[in-house]
Amino acid sequence: MAHHFLGSKHHGEEASKVTDWRKEEKHHKHMEQLGQLGAVAAGAYAMHEKHKAKKDPEHAHSHKIKEGVAAAVAVGSAGYAFHEHHQKKDAKKHRSHGHHH
Repeated sequence: MAHHFLGSKHHGEEASKVTDWRKEEKHHKHMEQLGQLGAVAAGAYAMHEKHKAKKDPEHAHSHKIKEGVAAAVAVGSAGYAFHEHHQKKDAKKHRSHGHHH
């Protein structure tokens, strides 16, 4: 059974059911892409806030805090994408070796 967001299972599936590794691989590919998108979006927002901190010295502290939070989100999203990349590779390995667990 693969890891799912917050540990939930799809529509009440049983642990004893046969895993569809192609579907599992596709799921992790999509989650990897969402992680990548989140990292890029949060990184762009962090850069935007960094620019605003320079242009708006009166509110620079607020912009720097927002920049830091956005940068942390970008790092977390990139880590999630990396995790999903490895989940996808595992599913692909299972699929190519004909495993049905």
